[in-house]
Amino acid sequence: MLVAEHLRLGTWDLLCGWTGRPTPCVEPRLALQLVHEAAVCTRGIRAERTLHERAGFELTNGLPFVATDVAMHQLLRERTVDQALALQVALGKLRRASGHFQGKLLAIDPHRVRSYSKRQMRKRAAKEGQRPLKQAQTFWVLDADTYQPLCFTTGTASRHVAAATPELMDLVEAILQPTPGQTLVVADSEHFSTDIIHDLHRRTGLDFLVPLPHQPTYDATFRALPETCFTRRWAGLATAKLPFTFKRRQEETYYQFVERFGERADEWSYQGFLSTSDREEVDALTRDFPKRWHVEEFFNAHQALGWNRAGTMNLNIRYGQMTLALIAQAVLFQLRQRLATPYCTWDANHLATDLFHALEGDVRVTDDTILVTYYNAPPGLQEHYEHLPEKLAAEHISPTVPWLYNYALDFRFC
Repeated sequence: MLVAEHLRLGTWDLLCGWTGRPTPCVEPRLALQLVHEAAVCTRGIRAERTLHERAGFELTNGLPFVATDVAMHQLLRERTVDQALALQVALGKLRRASGHFQGKLLAIDPHRVRSYSKRQMRKRAAKEGQRPLKQAQTFWVLDADTYQPLCFTTGTASRHVAAATPELMDLVEAILQPTPGQTLVVADSEHFSTDIIHDLHRRTGLDFLVPLPHQPTYDATFRALPETCFTRRWAGLATAKLPFTFKRRQEETYYQFVERFGERADEWSYQGFLSTSDREEVDALTRDFPKRWHVEEFFNAHQALGWNRAGTMNLNIRYGQMTLALIAQAVLFQLRQRLATPYCTWDANHLATDLFHALEGDVRVTDDTILVTYYNAPPGLQEHYEHLPEKLAAEHISPTVPWLYNYALDFRFC
């Protein structure tokens, strides 16, 4: 099933470009194995481990064997961080062309997981009051309308959001190439930094909306605002829009949006936001900003693809492995669009356990076609995958699979 989605997405060209090797070489096939390892959410797929003897897995990658840890380590070690970032940009452009996202509303957020590395590194507390622990961190951009990731960056444990965000926005601009005012980026208060705001302000295609920190200074300023500054929107909510400048950057003018909650003066509470552009504050605060929480939903559903654990601290290896998992997430998104309920609503781990690992069937070759027969497939697959070569040809996609030596792939369901 994933082979068909790879053909639709263009995965093979991405992997050949990342490895710098043409189709006859083994390196793109090793990379494809890493993609499929992520798709089935397993840590034990290589030699002498759980899926080593499952017939068909190595065939899906165009290999007669399951590659070992050493082969995978060498593959990732020989690729640079810049190559992984270029792969993310190429994948992002393909996904946008395929309609996976439009890039109108983006959410940025750091994602941190506990690290068991023995290296000396900065420790962080996940929540206030908890003991600081070693953490590996990544920084993500998500399309807040479709819940699909665009790209990510990572770094050492000491890297902070102010240093990571400009690089992240460079990737966003390379993928979307936004026109002025096209894209709104929303973030949490961790991103309230003069450096981040200044950087996004100079990018004409990206607008930025971030909450002001909960500090007594801001709260006192909001309470001192006259009633005439506020416009009553509905019961319990009034908003105000005011100019805003930083003391260090008086030449730059921003916009401060203020939400006031409550009906009586003795129960009023406030929340402030800073925007780099002049926009309708009600839509920005009540429609756009709440979508930022889809970032947390995304990680809950998809981090089992390989983003919920920290392995090596060699950045080029981490970038390579995590970027290949990004490809796995893209093809799984396409697959979910074809699955019937409830399979299309399952998270990555559930899908791997109760669909990919649960399917039974056999594989045989007939003439120039690899024929896969499923005996217990869930409803809704037959209409999409039976007579697959004809369906792909109707979509103007070549039905031959380049990493399977130009055999076609077809399915039967019993």
